[in-house]
Amino acid sequence: MTGPRVVIIGAGVVGAALADELSARGWTDVTVVDQGSVPATGGSSSHAPGLVFQINGSKTMTEMARYTVEKLCSLDLDGEPCFLQVGGLEVATSPERLAELHRRHGWATSWGVESRLLTPAECAELFPLLDPGVVLGGLHIPTDGVAKAVRAVEAQLRRARSRGVRVLERHEVLDVRTEDGRVTAVVTDQGEIPADVVVCCAGIWGPKVAGMVGMPLPLTPLAHQLAWTGQVPDLAGREEEATLPILRHQDADLYYRQRFDGVGIGYYGHRPMPVSPEDLLSVDEAEVMPSVLTFTPEDFEDAWTETQRLLPGTRAAKLDEGINGLFSFTQDHMPLMGESPDVKGFWVAEAVWVTHSAGVGRAMAEWLVDGHCSSFDLHECDVNRFEPHQLAPDYVLARDCQNFVEVYDIIHPLQPMEEPRPLRLSPFHTRQRELDAFFLEAVGYERPQWYGANARLLEGRDIPTPDDWAARYWSPIVGAEAQASRESVALYDMTALKRLEVAGPGALAFLQRLTTGQMDKSVGSVTYCLLLDTDGGIRSDVTVARLGRDVFQVGANGNLDLDWFHRHLPPDGSVMVRDITAGTCCLGVWGPRARDLVQPLTDADFSNQGFRYFRAKKAYIGTVPVTALRLSYIGELGWELYTTADLGAKLWDTLWQAGQRHGIIAGGRGAFASLRLEKGYRSFGTDMTFEHDPYEAGLGFAVKMDKGDFVGREALERRKENVRRRLTCLTVDDPTQVVMGKEPVYDGESAVGYVTSAAFGYTIGKGIAYAWLPAELATPGRTLEIGYFDRRVTAVVAEEPLFDPAMERLRS
Repeated sequence: MTGPRVVIIGAGVVGAALADELSARGWTDVTVVDQGSVPATGGSSSHAPGLVFQINGSKTMTEMARYTVEKLCSLDLDGEPCFLQVGGLEVATSPERLAELHRRHGWATSWGVESRLLTPAECAELFPLLDPGVVLGGLHIPTDGVAKAVRAVEAQLRRARSRGVRVLERHEVLDVRTEDGRVTAVVTDQGEIPADVVVCCAGIWGPKVAGMVGMPLPLTPLAHQLAWTGQVPDLAGREEEATLPILRHQDADLYYRQRFDGVGIGYYGHRPMPVSPEDLLSVDEAEVMPSVLTFTPEDFEDAWTETQRLLPGTRAAKLDEGINGLFSFTQDHMPLMGESPDVKGFWVAEAVWVTHSAGVGRAMAEWLVDGHCSSFDLHECDVNRFEPHQLAPDYVLARDCQNFVEVYDIIHPLQPMEEPRPLRLSPFHTRQRELDAFFLEAVGYERPQWYGANARLLEGRDIPTPDDWAARYWSPIVGAEAQASRESVALYDMTALKRLEVAGPGALAFLQRLTTGQMDKSVGSVTYCLLLDTDGGIRSDVTVARLGRDVFQVGANGNLDLDWFHRHLPPDGSVMVRDITAGTCCLGVWGPRARDLVQPLTDADFSNQGFRYFRAKKAYIGTVPVTALRLSYIGELGWELYTTADLGAKLWDTLWQAGQRHGIIAGGRGAFASLRLEKGYRSFGTDMTFEHDPYEAGLGFAVKMDKGDFVGREALERRKENVRRRLTCLTVDDPTQVVMGKEPVYDGESAVGYVTSAAFGYTIGKGIAYAWLPAELATPGRTLEIGYFDRRVTAVVAEEPLFDPAMERLRS
């Protein structure tokens, strides 16, 4: 097959990789266009120093980097290698960074990348320029190294050309033509190229190209300093380009690579230097190349001083040259991949550095050819993941600049963004501030983690204190709120969770097709179910309430669910999907005294017989009209109460005033997370993602294979009988060892899996960690270990749920 007509805009490391990967899969009617001369086209790939450090807190990013290493190691250009596998070394000069290296070693182990921790002396042995008296330790990744980016571009394009791909250099893209919401051609200064699919791999020009089809692309080019020394005497006579490991000194925002007898120095510690894509010079106008700006020595002074302290041999050398090179930054450090929500056939593969380039090329090729990516979980990378406010130019600029500042910082899993805040406020925010809420941020919302006013609940309770790392963004009040929620009644603000309305004469058939649940039930039914891709992988878990014959409310996980629904809308207009989150709000009213609180406030029957578990009904709470869903994420009796945003404050006040006689409290997200895990409820994006299927994740009960066809059903029939791994509940007896997620799990000395969600269970009195493990190890009672920084934590496989397995409290 030749496939559709594809035009790839940009012949850098991503465009070249995609052309190679597409043509290898049989799509050969492919044209690559670039305004510059191939292979050094003038974009970021042309000046990138090429350091590839694979370890990342994201499993997906690590796997894409690992594939990049493997692919580039297999490539050469006229006998010259495309990758110099000299290894990578990260060093610590502070106790905090040394602890972070242990955490990063845990990530490497979790994601299957070989690494080892080193003493200062071992660091100096690997990298003799280091002063071992300055460093406290290091982390060595032997498969890291230097990618020869320009060489890799040419090698991959040569292979693509040999399969029939056209490469057009010196073709400036002027426009992308569309017709009836679909791409039809790419217009260049040398003519028009017909296209069924256009993939924007334009790097720092990405926002400009995406703008040609009206697509906002949340990316900012920022300058990053790179300097090269002259000869370093200790390296005199080196005839090979690179024999020393690439080096990172993240405590000072620095990285290094040897180049023959000199050293390259990269620096992130200077002020952010954003550049508008509209202000980029053309290839012919730029003095060196468009992605290279004039070096600013004053911004590099601290970097040079610190370099001479860490690498004393450089004191005898001078800085020979330097650039301020442009790279793409995003607000969450992740790439931008996927199809435009509005223009069919227009795809992007943007904000990708050399480190992940081949992996992204493979992912995009699979996505285009097969309709989904089978090699990597892309939920963190999908360009449609953002909320509307996250696309605002001022927001994008502020977040991208902050991420430049934080690129080498030690980031805690719960650490929120600092600016711009606040953005989104629930109607309960004023009352939450009055209760001295400690807020974190969730999709722009200020969301309480705990309430200072609940300090009174600590009296008479023994709440264990975790270690210093787990105690950040934590208070013992979290434990008190969790326990009190199981004793009386609590209000939980659930407003930040996305809510969609699906309505119209085709709504039932639409949801039957897209979900794993049986939707053809009575009005008032509530169904927990899944969205699957065609390969059977979980795209999301959702709760669907049938509020009318043709009206459904969907509790979703984020904008990707909305995008998925929109992409599958029938063309006849029989279904309307809209995001109702901003105009509504939600309170979880949960706890053994929830009915005592709610029933006197309404004429509706909230008794166990009159309002069954997993049912919905319209009612009034005092003067507030609500949609009540009888379900609970914390495993207690209660309801989710939805109303319009304008009545939210009144709903809170009505419940709060009436609840005083019942011991009502407000509960924060910290308590919520603990209670959720005690009940074994999964969280999409953390516990399961696109790469997992329902049977592995323990969610087979949410799949109704007898309801007829649905997206992913055929694939599930194959996967159901081949479960090789399971999401497994582990408990930890030591209350001080509260792991945070992504840590490796060991069976003896063998790493066998990794942690997803974790918290302390304040009801059961144990730490809880969910983990992906080989199916044969998911046996209750089996003892394993979790790698937590520099120690091992004993954990035991447990039956789940840990709390109320008979569901008596939920159904009472």
